[in-house]
This record gives sequence, structure tokens and C-alpha cells, in this order.
Amino acid sequence: MTRRTTRRITGSGPPGPALALALSCHPGPTVAMTLTLGAAAALTGRSAGQCLLVAATVATGQVTVGWVNDLVDVGRDRRAGRRDKPVARGLVSPRTVATATGCAVLLVVPLSLANGTASGSAHLAAVASAWSYNLLFKASALSFLPYAVSFGLLPAFLSYGGPGPGRHGGPPTVTMTALAGLLGVGIHVLNTLPDLAEDQANGVRHLPLRVAGRTGVRSLRRASVAGTASVALAMAVAGLRTGVRR
Repeated sequence: MTRRTTRRITGSGPPGPALALALSCHPGPTVAMTLTLGAAAALTGRSAGQCLLVAATVATGQVTVGWVNDLVDVGRDRRAGRRDKPVARGLVSPRTVATATGCAVLLVVPLSLANGTASGSAHLAAVASAWSYNLLFKASALSFLPYAVSFGLLPAFLSYGGPGPGRHGGPPTVTMTALAGLLGVGIHVLNTLPDLAEDQANGVRHLPLRVAGRTGVRSLRRASVAGTASVALAMAVAGLRTGVRR
């Protein structure tokens, strides 16, 4: 979510703790991922109830990723004066965010496994990979890797999904898995572009920052927008022609 969006939401004054907690989960990406995966589940022929389960599973996993991000980055965000970060601004305490994260983890495990054992395992692995970005890879040249892994596991989450425990469906297509991983890399680059100067000042030398130092920010922006849009289009075509499952 952009800083401008946050200012619009909180323009009438500082948000209360509940709203600040909600804003700390990165609601923009959370809503986008929830709607996208819910719609994708519908396209695979899942029932309305199963689509709602997929949406609830994704939303719960995503809020943990957003909260962990803000907890890990609270010191850096305070030094940078980030007005769009409620934890860094002191609008919600790190302890409250950590408690909410723990509660969400307790929910996301059974929700994931309710989609089926194989499907749920893929989703939990995707969430764990996203956490690893915040905890390990964010400031390294391998910053793209958790995004590639997390997004690359989402076709398996959908293709193996079904009601109740056990194994349902089948493995995802290689094409859809590879394209999903590439989409994750593109989204990683796009996410980092607005904060390149801030990351440079804080020594967060992720892959996009290193590439931008050689190509320039404008060239990287053009390439990442074009590449991500192309991959998204290719995924749509592949999904309509062959589906997600082999």
C-alpha cells in the first residue's frame, strides 16, 4: 500500500489501535492476493464454499507476512521516518502485532490443511518462504528467491486443493509453476522500486537495488513493468488453454 493511500485513510487523525493493526498487515497486497487466488480457485471448478476457504486461507497467511515485515523493519522504518508504518509511528505496539501474528499462525495452519494435505502443505511452505524474505533474504542479492518460491508454490496450492484432509487433485503444470515463480520475481522488483533511495541509505542491498545501480532506475522500471505484465498475460493464456493441473 502506498504512503498516499495511507494518508487518505488516516487523514482525519491518527488511527486507533485496531485500525493501525489492520494497516500494519499491508492490506493492499493482502486483498489483491486474496481476490486473485479466490478467483483462480473458482476458475478451477471449486465450489463456492471451497473458494471461500481458499480466500480465508490466503488472507490469513498474507496478514502474517505483512505483520512480520513491519516487526522486522520497525527500527529501519523509524530511522527513515516512515509515516505509512503504524508500528514505527507508535500507533500500535510491536507486542500487539506479535500477538496478532501468533494468533493468525494458529489459524492459518488448520485453514491450509482444510484445503487438503498436499494443498495445505504447499500454502504453508509459501508463507514460510515469504517470512524468510523478511528474516533472511531482504538485504541480499538473493532477495528474489523467496518471491519466486512463494509464488511458484501457489499453483500447487490450487491444483491439489479439495475438501477435507488427504490428497486431492494432481500436480500443477510445469509451465504454470515456472510462470508463477517469474511473476513473483517481477512483483518483488516492482515492490522495491518506490523505496530504492531509502533502502540504499539503510544498506538494504537487495537484487533490484544492485541492478538499478547498473541500469538506472528508469530502465529497471520499464523492464520490470513490461516483464511482469507479459508473464501475467502468459499465465492467463496458459490457464485458459491447459489449466493449472496436469
